[in-house]
Amino acid sequence: MIELSHLSAGYRGRPVVEDVSFSFAPGQVTVLLGPNGCGKTTLLKTALGLLAPLGGRVLYDGADLQALDPAEAARKAAYMPQNRQVPRIEARRMALHGRFPYLSFPRQYRPEDYAAADAALEAAGAADLAGRMMDTLSGGQRQKVYLAMALAQQAPTILMDEPTTWLDPRHQLEVMATARRLAAEGRAVGLVSHELSLALRTADRVALLAGGKLAAFGTPEEVYQSGALEGAFGVKIGRSQAENGWHYYYL
Repeated sequence: MIELSHLSAGYRGRPVVEDVSFSFAPGQVTVLLGPNGCGKTTLLKTALGLLAPLGGRVLYDGADLQALDPAEAARKAAYMPQNRQVPRIEARRMALHGRFPYLSFPRQYRPEDYAAADAALEAAGAADLAGRMMDTLSGGQRQKVYLAMALAQQAPTILMDEPTTWLDPRHQLEVMATARRLAAEGRAVGLVSHELSLALRTADRVALLAGGKLAAFGTPEEVYQSGALEGAFGVKIGRSQAENGWHYYYL
């Protein structure tokens, strides 16, 4: 489990978010929502140790992240960023990068590493892309491979920044279904999303950021009923009941 304890995060000593406390709990999907520039990605990067906290602490299973070896931390939490450079390598080789925390130098892949990468490609719906070069793939296809790389890491926590970017509606639903499946397996899943309705239908818990603070944290129903969503986004938000749950929309 990753716990954020009174965490402040930002750049060059200037906080973007301050005094944030909540956990990415095993068996749950936690969605970070909020307007552009509110600090969702900044918070995620700080939770992963990619940025140093400006205050407070990040705890991995009760241990301070800053005291952990990088490889040990990577075995506890995987990351799927929103954007990254596109190398000229095969998709299967990209997925294998998720096995780095388990390898010593020089990196020699073992049969279990290839098996984990292939299983991850299958789970991400990217098995048919295994032999394709990354720079020949569409944005949506690359997203699938990056998801496979995160899954191949086999960490108990997986944090994803806008994982549905570039994806068509069917594949957006598939990614969210994967998030739910991972949570059902007992993993802690955290993701940033701008797809309000899809995010609220997928989440067990919602962390709403606004104005540099944690504006609300709770179940989708609790956060919706609080009115904090409308305050954060500055628009009216309605919902309608459908067979698969509530559908949320802007008014």
